[in-house]
Amino acid sequence: MAKIANVDLGDFPLLLAPMEDVSDPPFRALCKEQGCDMMYTEFISVEGLIRDATKSVAKLDIYDEERPIGIQIFGAEIDSMRRAAEIVEEAKPEVLDINFGCPVKKVVCKMAGAGILQDIDRMVSLTKEIVDATNLPVTVKTRLGWDDNTIRIEEVAERLQDIGIKALSIHGRTRKQMYKGEADWTRIGNIKNNPRIHIPIFGNGDINSPQKAVEYKNKYGVDGIMIGRASIGYPWIFREIKHYIATGEILDAPTVAERVDAARRHLNHSIEWKGLRIGVNEMKRHYTNYFRGFRDIKAYRARLVMENDPANIHGILDEIMDVYDDKPEMVMTR
Repeated sequence: MAKIANVDLGDFPLLLAPMEDVSDPPFRALCKEQGCDMMYTEFISVEGLIRDATKSVAKLDIYDEERPIGIQIFGAEIDSMRRAAEIVEEAKPEVLDINFGCPVKKVVCKMAGAGILQDIDRMVSLTKEIVDATNLPVTVKTRLGWDDNTIRIEEVAERLQDIGIKALSIHGRTRKQMYKGEADWTRIGNIKNNPRIHIPIFGNGDINSPQKAVEYKNKYGVDGIMIGRASIGYPWIFREIKHYIATGEILDAPTVAERVDAARRHLNHSIEWKGLRIGVNEMKRHYTNYFRGFRDIKAYRARLVMENDPANIHGILDEIMDVYDDKPEMVMTR
């Protein structure tokens, strides 16, 4: 049974990773329907929060049907992080999560995200300030280290636990790796099996199938798995993993109707939450994933990306349904 403070996540929970421009309310709603146990917001800049920047503040939007949910923040300045923690607490999530894992250059150059892995002492002191500044359970998401020569994740796990974090999610790559190569889960397993560690340890990186999820669950003993890229355009990954854990059987892939319906509802919710122009534009990055494996889909996908009128987009989705439904030979399974 995995618990973050008093938040009960059940046996071997599946978590949705915080992803910029992906894990917003429209996408989170789809993942929750498919069995995701806990979700995180997109990561939020603390500097944007304390300056009341519209985009940052909007990311605080959470809904009761999403719970339990964590709000993730990133930053490098202790005062800004402390003030942002107070703002997050007002939004009433179950958890406040600190991003020490984002590898993007514009983040790390400010010593935020994975950049702080270059200064572990500062990482620990900053985390302690947040733990002391909020009544929310504080969790951390991080990577193994800055590069292969600076991997100190076992030390980091112990020190962060000792100053009061309630769970740790670890992506099994260094910052230098970005998303290249294979995630090293051996080190994640070593932390989970450290007798000093009593907080939940969630593994992250390269989980893209039910079989791999169960293999890593059994091999490394983690308390749960955080899924990121494999869920983009494919929220069904959560139900497939849960079904495989429960039965040992591979669940049928989502039907064409399910895929079209998910894309349609994702679009509608995106427009509702973000407004017409932004909602339509930001949805365009998702169509490739929703219809991956569809033969000769390129022309339809191009039209979806070029179109800005929601009515016409729904018309194109109707066409996809008409062409591909009940034609399994036209759709490759995941």
